[in-house]
Amino acid sequence: MTRLGFPRIVRREWFLAISAATALVFLLYGPRLLDGLDRPLWLAVIFGWLFAVILGSALAVVRHAEHLGEQLGEPYGTLVLTLSITTIEVISITAIMLHGANNPTLARDTLFAVTMIVLNGMVGLSLLVGGWRHREQQYNLQGANAYLAVVIPLGILALVMPNYTVDPHKTLTLAQEIFLAVICAGLYIAFIGLQTRRHRDYFAAVEDHDESSSEVQGGAKRSTFHALLLLAYMVPVVYLAEKLAHPIDYVVETMGKPAALAGLVMAVLVATPEGIGAVRAARGNHMQRSVNIFLGSVLSTIGLTIPAILIISQLTAHPIELGLQHTDLVLFLLTLTVSLVTFSSGHTNVLQGAVHLILFAAYLFYMFQV
Repeated sequence: MTRLGFPRIVRREWFLAISAATALVFLLYGPRLLDGLDRPLWLAVIFGWLFAVILGSALAVVRHAEHLGEQLGEPYGTLVLTLSITTIEVISITAIMLHGANNPTLARDTLFAVTMIVLNGMVGLSLLVGGWRHREQQYNLQGANAYLAVVIPLGILALVMPNYTVDPHKTLTLAQEIFLAVICAGLYIAFIGLQTRRHRDYFAAVEDHDESSSEVQGGAKRSTFHALLLLAYMVPVVYLAEKLAHPIDYVVETMGKPAALAGLVMAVLVATPEGIGAVRAARGNHMQRSVNIFLGSVLSTIGLTIPAILIISQLTAHPIELGLQHTDLVLFLLTLTVSLVTFSSGHTNVLQGAVHLILFAAYLFYMFQV
């Protein structure tokens, strides 16, 4: 990377200028730009502008995380990616949660939407594309089982158990929130220890074991370069996420659209970059990396986002509801069951991908069947 000249770096990182310029425009003229959201065309322009810039920045974050992954090897590369996207997710949810009228179901809807997009949309498309191109693909079964062994209990405790607490409003007591936050964070930390130390080989393809240390030398400067740019792209996202809350709140609160729509928007924002990376890996016959991306994404979403949101909820006195209701609850449990079957053999095929995509279509269908 040190061989890249400054003009070439500028050409390659042109979107950083757009992201920074957008943040500067909203810093100087934000109130004036957000004043006309009652006009449908202007609402669409502002929402599209902010969404595109945040999504573009997130894609750039993924690109630099992937470069870091090439230097660090698996599973560290995927870990950098999932932690970066989870940070954007927490920032976005917090910004919308603290803006306008309190939406107690926003965190739940976002977590559920991310789970549906990743475990059904992203998994389905990856398995379909990979299976269509390579017929059958292999991955490390022990790694997939380790992911699901943590995702399933945390998902049930976080999004199902609140329905069966003594509170009639499906909210948790302070003691229950502390317990949930501690076990989510604790299990995630324990998993990271297993992933990066004791059983690192569970999360690497067999053919990668002998190549994991071949490109480490001479990569320190390159890693620093990508790490700095990754942070540079994330800084505008922190500010622009709060501005995106204005049009989203207007659509949900003033126009009366389904509250789950806000969660879907946030989920698309944070899951799309990882989804592109997972599908690209599957298409290139790197199913292990694809599995690491989508299962690691769900795990970090539950293991890190829930404790962060619970803490923010207590500090800001914004109550949240986590228990899924009606069709969402059925689809969530069905998705976990199908995922357990899909990742039980160490091989993937087209049919498995088609089943997950059908579940994703069912999620979208029932969302708008109010």
